[in-house]
Amino acid sequence: MKGKKLALGLALSVALGGMAACGSGTGTGTAGTAAPSASGGGRGPLTFASGKFEAEATQKIVDAWNAKHPDEKVTSTVLPESADEQRRKLIQNAQTKSDALDVILIDAVWTSEFAANRWADELPADTFDASGFLPPAIDTGKYRDKLYAMPLFTGTGLLYYRKDLVEKPPTTWAEMTAACDRVLPKQKGMSCYGGQFDKYEGLTVNFSEAINSAGGEFVDASGRPALTSEGAKAGAAFLADGFKSGMIPKEAITYKEEEGRNAFQEGKLLFYRNWAYMYESSNKTDGSSKVAGKFDVAPLPGRSGIGAGTLGGNNLAVSSFSKHKETARDFIAFVTSAEQEKAFALINSTPLARASLYDDPELVKKYPYLPALKEGILAAKPRPKAVKYGDVTAAIQESAYAVVSGAKPADQALTELQAALTPLLQ
Repeated sequence: MKGKKLALGLALSVALGGMAACGSGTGTGTAGTAAPSASGGGRGPLTFASGKFEAEATQKIVDAWNAKHPDEKVTSTVLPESADEQRRKLIQNAQTKSDALDVILIDAVWTSEFAANRWADELPADTFDASGFLPPAIDTGKYRDKLYAMPLFTGTGLLYYRKDLVEKPPTTWAEMTAACDRVLPKQKGMSCYGGQFDKYEGLTVNFSEAINSAGGEFVDASGRPALTSEGAKAGAAFLADGFKSGMIPKEAITYKEEEGRNAFQEGKLLFYRNWAYMYESSNKTDGSSKVAGKFDVAPLPGRSGIGAGTLGGNNLAVSSFSKHKETARDFIAFVTSAEQEKAFALINSTPLARASLYDDPELVKKYPYLPALKEGILAAKPRPKAVKYGDVTAAIQESAYAVVSGAKPADQALTELQAALTPLLQ
């Protein structure tokens, strides 16, 4: 999800220098070394570090656990909104070997880093059955072919569009621009398109989607950066030209998920890229959304056809420093069970990782976009798997921000990014 995004509900930015330090393999263990054995025992109460956007649904699942386990109660603590700030807090907890957190919600792209630095335990195969999950989601929980985190949320970006103003959703960038040219002259105060362009993880996601949707690749099949290709240049140019022309409003340079959601709900955007979590909140009829009942969702458009979203999501892991690891593993199995994931889905629209939920009649009625979203997830592109992911995403954000802000030509920024990522992805 988020890259649920699924994304999905996480992030206040941290300085790039500090962020790079956090991701540079300076943890309590040795990068590239397997995490501690999951055989360590311990039963008792837990603290679960969970996400902000799913707090209500999460608490319902926690309450269900607590009702069945009065001697092993779980307390949920909500992490910051920003993925960057969430990561900083979790790494700080790990580097001090604190037992304050037992079960942690980590972004799908952090698995390699948390496993290699011995911040998360390997999960035993006899406790966790991966067969019922979407394969791309399960893959995000693995490091060196071993499972370190169970997927809870997954997802990819969707295009939110005003169905009352646009007859059908665009499948290409040209179609989207043409629709804006037709509609915007009649709509005072409305801009064409928005995404997440502040300098944080959301910019990595949006930049990757632009490159992939133009036919480029962020990394090639061997895992090496491939940012000097014609497709990569076209994707970066789409964002650069969008800001320069006003197709993307200048204030979008400050957008994270919620800033853009608020703009869309206020009727300030014709098209907006976001995760599925906002579908429910934007459709509320309590007066908080001016577009309730007036929008729909579709796959992201691309350069010459339907685009390629970035695989998002969040996984559950056992902190290597928990004193109650047996209970922590049982709690993760409980939360990711088919019963509890469906209960979660009935409360919150954040896409979950179990495949059966996308074909469940009750859920499809509630979230009509689920079957199409499933197809999108299966076709989505992941962000680079890297032990030093903090350094990787910091470099991406630096170059991507230079592109969208107009500080550097797209070709120059991509060439510099290629050079910066080459040693990090070896």
